[in-house]
Amino acid sequence: MNLTRSFILAIILGLLSIIAWELYWRSQGRVPNIDDNNNLSSIQRAKLEKPSEDQVVFIGSSRILFDIQLDLWREKTGTEPVMLAFQGASPLPTLRDIVENTEFNGMIIVGVTEGLFFSTTFDKAPPISRAQERLDHYYDRTYAQRLNHYLSIPLQKNLAFVTVADEFWDSDVDLGTLLWTQVNDERAGPKPAPFYQFEDVSLDRNVQMNERTTNDTAYANTVKLAWQDMLSGDMPPPDKESTTNYFLKYAKKFTDRGGKIILLRCPSDGWFKEIETAGLPRTEYWDSLVFKSKLPAYHYDDYPQLRNLNLPEWSHLSKEDADFFTLEIIEILKKDGILTNVKTE
Repeated sequence: MNLTRSFILAIILGLLSIIAWELYWRSQGRVPNIDDNNNLSSIQRAKLEKPSEDQVVFIGSSRILFDIQLDLWREKTGTEPVMLAFQGASPLPTLRDIVENTEFNGMIIVGVTEGLFFSTTFDKAPPISRAQERLDHYYDRTYAQRLNHYLSIPLQKNLAFVTVADEFWDSDVDLGTLLWTQVNDERAGPKPAPFYQFEDVSLDRNVQMNERTTNDTAYANTVKLAWQDMLSGDMPPPDKESTTNYFLKYAKKFTDRGGKIILLRCPSDGWFKEIETAGLPRTEYWDSLVFKSKLPAYHYDDYPQLRNLNLPEWSHLSKEDADFFTLEIIEILKKDGILTNVKTE
Protein backbone atom coordinates (compact mmCIF):
# COMPACT_ATOMS: atom_id res chain seq x y z
CA MET A 1 0.00 0.00 0.00
CA ASN A 2 2.80 2.42 0.91
CA LEU A 3 4.56 1.54 -2.34
CA THR A 4 1.42 2.34 -4.33
CA ARG A 5 0.95 5.65 -2.56
CA SER A 6 4.60 6.54 -3.14
CA PHE A 7 4.27 5.70 -6.83
CA ILE A 8 1.16 7.86 -7.20
CA LEU A 9 2.81 10.71 -5.31
CA ALA A 10 5.89 10.49 -7.58
CA ILE A 11 3.68 10.69 -10.68
CA ILE A 12 1.81 13.70 -9.32
CA LEU A 13 5.03 15.50 -8.39
CA GLY A 14 6.52 14.69 -11.80
CA LEU A 15 3.49 16.06 -13.62
CA LEU A 16 3.46 19.19 -11.49
CA SER A 17 7.15 19.73 -12.23
CA ILE A 18 6.59 19.37 -15.98
CA ILE A 19 3.64 21.77 -15.87
CA ALA A 20 5.62 24.30 -13.86
CA TRP A 21 8.62 24.07 -16.21
CA GLU A 22 6.40 24.44 -19.28
CA LEU A 23 4.52 27.40 -17.81
CA TYR A 24 7.80 29.08 -16.96
CA TRP A 25 9.09 28.90 -20.51
CA ARG A 26 5.73 29.96 -21.90
CA SER A 27 5.96 33.01 -19.66
CA GLN A 28 9.35 33.75 -21.27
CA GLY A 29 7.73 33.89 -24.68
CA ARG A 30 8.68 30.40 -25.82
CA VAL A 31 6.20 28.39 -27.87
CA PRO A 32 6.28 24.81 -29.20
CA ASN A 33 8.22 24.38 -32.43
CA ILE A 34 9.20 21.47 -34.64
CA ASP A 35 12.91 20.71 -34.65
CA ASP A 36 14.31 20.88 -38.18
CA ASN A 37 16.65 17.96 -37.61
CA ASN A 38 18.08 15.08 -39.62
CA ASN A 39 14.96 13.00 -39.10
CA LEU A 40 12.70 15.68 -40.55
CA SER A 41 14.82 16.13 -43.67
CA SER A 42 15.11 12.37 -44.14
CA ILE A 43 11.34 12.15 -44.49
CA GLN A 44 11.52 14.68 -47.31
CA ARG A 45 14.44 12.87 -48.97
CA ALA A 46 12.44 9.62 -48.87
CA LYS A 47 9.84 11.17 -51.17
CA LEU A 48 12.32 10.90 -54.04
CA GLU A 49 12.52 7.11 -53.78
CA LYS A 50 9.29 6.95 -55.75
CA PRO A 51 9.38 10.22 -57.67
CA SER A 52 6.27 11.62 -59.29
CA GLU A 53 5.76 14.09 -62.12
CA ASP A 54 4.28 16.74 -59.84
CA GLN A 55 7.31 17.04 -57.53
CA VAL A 56 9.52 20.13 -57.43
CA VAL A 57 12.70 19.89 -55.34
CA PHE A 58 14.30 22.89 -53.64
CA ILE A 59 17.98 22.70 -52.69
CA GLY A 60 20.39 25.28 -51.34
CA SER A 61 20.83 26.95 -47.98
CA SER A 62 18.65 28.82 -45.53
CA ARG A 63 17.55 31.67 -47.81
CA ILE A 64 15.53 29.49 -50.14
CA LEU A 65 14.41 27.50 -47.08
CA PHE A 66 12.92 30.65 -45.52
CA ASP A 67 11.92 32.53 -48.64
CA ILE A 68 9.91 29.87 -50.50
CA GLN A 69 6.69 29.10 -48.65
CA LEU A 70 5.62 25.55 -49.42
CA ASP A 71 1.95 25.93 -48.61
CA LEU A 72 1.59 28.73 -51.16
CA TRP A 73 3.71 26.88 -53.70
CA ARG A 74 1.51 23.78 -53.35
CA GLU A 75 -1.70 25.80 -53.55
CA LYS A 76 -0.77 28.01 -56.50
CA THR A 77 1.05 25.46 -58.69
CA GLY A 78 -0.66 22.17 -57.87
CA THR A 79 2.81 20.61 -57.60
CA GLU A 80 4.32 18.94 -54.54
CA PRO A 81 7.36 20.79 -53.13
CA VAL A 82 10.15 18.73 -51.57
CA MET A 83 12.38 20.92 -49.40
CA LEU A 84 15.98 19.70 -49.28
CA ALA A 85 17.71 23.02 -48.58
CA PHE A 86 19.75 23.08 -45.38
CA GLN A 87 20.90 25.91 -43.13
CA GLY A 88 24.50 26.96 -43.70
CA ALA A 89 25.01 24.33 -46.38
CA SER A 90 26.06 24.08 -49.99
CA PRO A 91 23.57 22.57 -52.46
CA LEU A 92 26.30 20.55 -54.18
CA PRO A 93 26.11 17.31 -52.10
CA THR A 94 22.33 17.27 -52.42
CA LEU A 95 22.45 17.72 -56.18
CA ARG A 96 24.93 14.87 -56.46
CA ASP A 97 22.78 12.63 -54.28
CA ILE A 98 19.68 13.28 -56.39
CA VAL A 99 21.56 12.63 -59.63
CA GLU A 100 23.42 9.53 -58.48
CA ASN A 101 20.91 7.88 -56.16
CA THR A 102 17.43 8.65 -57.49
CA GLU A 103 15.49 8.40 -60.73
CA PHE A 104 13.95 11.82 -60.23
CA ASN A 105 13.92 13.81 -63.47
CA GLY A 106 11.56 16.65 -62.65
CA MET A 107 12.43 20.19 -61.63
CA ILE A 108 15.13 21.24 -59.18
CA ILE A 109 15.24 24.86 -58.04
CA VAL A 110 18.69 25.72 -56.70
CA GLY A 111 19.02 28.55 -54.22
CA VAL A 112 22.35 30.27 -54.86
CA THR A 113 23.87 32.01 -51.84
CA GLU A 114 27.29 32.80 -53.25
CA GLY A 115 29.21 32.55 -49.99
CA LEU A 116 28.07 28.95 -49.56
CA PHE A 117 27.58 27.82 -53.14
CA PHE A 118 31.10 28.81 -54.22
CA SER A 119 32.79 28.08 -50.90
CA THR A 120 34.39 24.67 -51.39
CA THR A 121 34.09 21.04 -52.43
CA PHE A 122 36.18 19.80 -49.49
CA ASP A 123 34.08 17.18 -47.74
CA LYS A 124 35.12 18.15 -44.20
CA ALA A 125 34.32 21.86 -44.63
CA PRO A 126 31.09 22.91 -42.88
CA PRO A 127 29.11 23.93 -46.00
CA ILE A 128 29.64 20.44 -47.45
CA SER A 129 29.58 18.40 -44.24
CA ARG A 130 26.32 19.98 -43.02
CA ALA A 131 24.51 18.84 -46.14
CA GLN A 132 26.26 15.48 -46.22
CA GLU A 133 25.33 14.78 -42.59
CA ARG A 134 21.66 15.18 -43.49
CA LEU A 135 22.01 12.86 -46.47
CA ASP A 136 24.04 10.28 -44.54
CA HIS A 137 21.39 10.16 -41.85
CA TYR A 138 18.78 9.25 -44.45
CA TYR A 139 20.79 6.20 -45.52
CA ASP A 140 21.98 5.22 -42.04
CA ARG A 141 18.89 5.88 -39.87
CA THR A 142 17.63 2.99 -37.83
CA TYR A 143 14.06 1.94 -37.19
CA ALA A 144 14.54 3.01 -33.57
CA GLN A 145 15.48 6.52 -34.72
CA ARG A 146 12.46 6.67 -36.99
CA LEU A 147 10.12 5.53 -34.22
CA ASN A 148 11.66 7.94 -31.73
CA HIS A 149 11.11 10.81 -34.17
CA TYR A 150 7.46 9.96 -34.78
CA LEU A 151 6.82 9.58 -31.06
CA SER A 152 8.47 12.95 -30.38
CA ILE A 153 6.23 14.90 -32.78
CA PRO A 154 3.21 15.22 -30.44
CA LEU A 155 5.56 16.49 -27.71
CA GLN A 156 7.28 18.96 -30.04
CA LYS A 157 3.91 20.26 -31.19
CA ASN A 158 2.61 20.85 -27.67
CA LEU A 159 5.52 21.48 -25.30
CA ALA A 160 7.87 24.44 -25.56
CA PHE A 161 10.77 22.85 -23.66
CA VAL A 162 11.30 19.55 -25.48
CA THR A 163 13.02 20.48 -28.75
CA VAL A 164 16.58 19.16 -29.01
CA ALA A 165 18.20 20.82 -32.02
CA ASP A 166 20.93 19.23 -34.13
CA GLU A 167 22.62 22.64 -34.21
CA PHE A 168 22.48 24.56 -30.95
CA TRP A 169 20.57 27.81 -30.81
CA ASP A 170 21.48 29.81 -27.72
CA SER A 171 17.76 30.27 -27.09
CA ASP A 172 16.91 26.54 -27.06
CA VAL A 173 15.63 25.36 -23.68
CA ASP A 174 16.09 21.61 -23.87
CA LEU A 175 18.26 20.14 -21.11
CA GLY A 176 21.25 19.51 -23.39
CA THR A 177 21.42 23.12 -24.55
CA LEU A 178 20.96 24.48 -21.03
CA LEU A 179 23.83 22.34 -19.73
CA TRP A 180 26.01 23.25 -22.74
CA THR A 181 25.33 26.94 -22.18
CA GLN A 182 26.10 26.62 -18.48
CA VAL A 183 29.46 24.98 -19.18
CA ASN A 184 30.36 27.67 -21.70
CA ASP A 185 29.40 30.38 -19.22
CA GLU A 186 31.92 28.92 -16.78
CA ARG A 187 34.79 28.91 -19.26
CA ALA A 188 37.27 31.75 -19.45
CA GLY A 189 37.88 33.68 -22.63
CA PRO A 190 35.77 35.67 -25.05
CA LYS A 191 32.28 34.37 -25.75
CA PRO A 192 30.71 34.68 -29.22
CA ALA A 193 27.55 36.69 -29.68
CA PRO A 194 24.50 34.57 -28.79
CA PHE A 195 22.65 33.16 -31.79
CA TYR A 196 18.94 33.14 -31.00
CA GLN A 197 16.38 31.06 -32.84
CA PHE A 198 14.34 32.96 -35.42
CA GLU A 199 12.46 30.25 -37.31
CA ASP A 200 9.14 28.42 -37.12
CA VAL A 201 9.10 24.97 -38.71
CA SER A 202 6.33 22.74 -40.04
CA LEU A 203 6.44 18.97 -40.52
CA ASP A 204 6.98 19.37 -44.28
CA ARG A 205 10.00 21.60 -43.53
CA ASN A 206 8.16 24.77 -44.39
CA VAL A 207 10.27 27.34 -42.56
CA GLN A 208 9.27 30.92 -41.86
CA MET A 209 10.65 33.73 -39.77
CA ASN A 210 8.99 33.90 -36.38
CA GLU A 211 6.93 36.91 -35.36
CA ARG A 212 9.35 38.04 -32.67
CA THR A 213 12.22 38.51 -35.12
CA THR A 214 9.94 40.36 -37.52
CA ASN A 215 8.35 42.65 -34.95
CA ASP A 216 11.04 43.07 -32.27
CA THR A 217 13.92 45.13 -33.64
CA ALA A 218 16.09 44.48 -30.58
CA TYR A 219 15.68 40.72 -31.02
CA ALA A 220 16.44 40.93 -34.75
CA ASN A 221 19.55 42.93 -33.90
CA THR A 222 20.88 40.02 -31.82
CA VAL A 223 20.81 37.89 -34.97
CA LYS A 224 22.60 40.63 -36.90
CA LEU A 225 25.31 40.71 -34.23
CA ALA A 226 25.65 36.93 -34.46
CA TRP A 227 26.09 37.14 -38.24
CA GLN A 228 28.77 39.80 -37.84
CA ASP A 229 30.52 37.79 -35.15
CA MET A 230 30.52 34.59 -37.20
CA LEU A 231 31.74 36.27 -40.38
CA SER A 232 34.15 38.84 -38.95
CA GLY A 233 37.25 36.63 -38.85
CA ASP A 234 39.48 35.41 -41.64
CA MET A 235 37.50 33.28 -44.05
CA PRO A 236 38.96 30.87 -46.60
CA PRO A 237 38.73 32.23 -50.14
CA PRO A 238 35.93 30.87 -52.33
CA ASP A 239 36.86 27.99 -54.60
CA LYS A 240 34.98 29.25 -57.62
CA GLU A 241 36.54 26.95 -60.23
CA SER A 242 36.04 23.66 -58.36
CA THR A 243 32.54 24.44 -57.17
CA THR A 244 31.43 25.62 -60.60
CA ASN A 245 32.83 22.53 -62.31
CA TYR A 246 31.27 20.28 -59.68
CA PHE A 247 27.87 21.87 -60.22
CA LEU A 248 28.13 21.81 -64.02
CA LYS A 249 29.04 18.11 -63.99
CA TYR A 250 25.95 17.02 -62.08
CA ALA A 251 23.67 19.60 -63.66
CA LYS A 252 24.52 18.19 -67.09
CA LYS A 253 23.86 14.63 -65.96
CA PHE A 254 20.50 15.69 -64.59
CA THR A 255 19.39 17.68 -67.63
CA ASP A 256 20.64 14.96 -69.98
CA ARG A 257 18.14 12.57 -68.43
CA GLY A 258 15.30 15.01 -68.91
CA GLY A 259 15.38 17.03 -65.71
CA LYS A 260 15.11 20.81 -65.36
CA ILE A 261 17.29 23.00 -63.14
CA ILE A 262 16.44 26.58 -62.22
CA LEU A 263 18.85 28.95 -60.47
CA LEU A 264 17.36 31.36 -57.94
CA ARG A 265 19.11 34.17 -56.07
CA CYS A 266 17.04 35.19 -53.05
CA PRO A 267 17.34 38.68 -51.51
CA SER A 268 19.88 39.96 -49.03
CA ASP A 269 20.18 43.39 -47.44
CA GLY A 270 22.22 45.72 -45.27
CA TRP A 271 25.59 44.54 -44.01
CA PHE A 272 25.13 41.11 -45.56
CA LYS A 273 24.53 42.57 -49.00
CA GLU A 274 27.53 44.87 -48.62
CA ILE A 275 30.00 42.09 -47.85
CA GLU A 276 28.55 39.87 -50.57
CA THR A 277 28.78 42.65 -53.15
CA ALA A 278 32.36 43.39 -52.17
CA GLY A 279 33.66 39.84 -51.77
CA LEU A 280 31.51 37.93 -54.26
CA PRO A 281 30.58 40.43 -56.99
CA ARG A 282 27.69 39.42 -59.18
CA THR A 283 29.56 39.64 -62.48
CA GLU A 284 32.29 37.25 -61.30
CA TYR A 285 30.09 34.68 -59.56
CA TRP A 286 26.36 34.68 -60.33
CA ASP A 287 26.67 35.95 -63.91
CA SER A 288 29.56 33.57 -64.59
CA LEU A 289 27.57 30.58 -63.29
CA VAL A 290 24.55 31.54 -65.39
CA PHE A 291 26.68 31.96 -68.52
CA LYS A 292 28.52 28.66 -68.11
CA SER A 293 25.48 26.59 -67.13
CA LYS A 294 23.08 28.15 -69.64
CA LEU A 295 20.28 27.36 -67.18
CA PRO A 296 17.21 29.52 -66.53
CA ALA A 297 18.24 31.90 -63.77
CA TYR A 298 16.39 34.44 -61.64
CA HIS A 299 18.11 37.10 -59.53
CA TYR A 300 15.86 39.12 -57.24
CA ASP A 301 17.61 42.36 -58.18
CA ASP A 302 16.44 42.05 -61.77
CA TYR A 303 12.81 42.51 -60.69
CA PRO A 304 11.78 45.86 -59.15
CA GLN A 305 8.98 44.25 -57.13
CA LEU A 306 11.51 41.94 -55.43
CA ARG A 307 13.79 44.73 -54.27
CA ASN A 308 13.40 46.50 -50.94
CA LEU A 309 11.62 43.62 -49.25
CA ASN A 310 11.73 43.20 -45.48
CA LEU A 311 14.73 41.22 -44.25
CA PRO A 312 14.70 41.88 -40.48
CA GLU A 313 18.16 40.35 -39.91
CA TRP A 314 19.58 41.09 -43.41
CA SER A 315 19.50 37.55 -44.81
CA HIS A 316 15.97 36.10 -44.69
CA LEU A 317 12.55 37.48 -45.55
CA SER A 318 9.81 38.10 -43.03
CA LYS A 319 6.87 35.72 -43.30
CA GLU A 320 4.72 38.33 -45.05
CA ASP A 321 7.38 39.16 -47.62
CA ALA A 322 8.33 35.50 -48.09
CA ASP A 323 4.70 34.92 -49.09
CA PHE A 324 4.95 37.79 -51.56
CA PHE A 325 8.30 36.56 -52.91
CA THR A 326 6.94 33.03 -53.39
CA LEU A 327 3.88 34.24 -55.28
CA GLU A 328 5.93 36.54 -57.49
CA ILE A 329 8.44 33.82 -58.34
CA ILE A 330 5.59 31.48 -59.27
CA GLU A 331 4.11 34.09 -61.60
CA ILE A 332 7.49 34.82 -63.18
CA LEU A 333 8.15 31.13 -63.80
CA LYS A 334 4.68 30.67 -65.27
CA LYS A 335 5.12 33.67 -67.56
CA ASP A 336 8.45 32.32 -68.80
CA GLY A 337 6.99 28.88 -69.47
CA ILE A 338 9.15 27.24 -66.80
CA LEU A 339 6.13 26.10 -64.80
CA THR A 340 3.87 24.40 -67.31
CA ASN A 341 0.82 22.21 -66.89
CA VAL A 342 0.25 23.64 -63.44
CA LYS A 343 -2.79 24.95 -61.67
CA THR A 344 -4.08 28.28 -62.96
CA GLU A 345 -6.26 30.82 -61.20
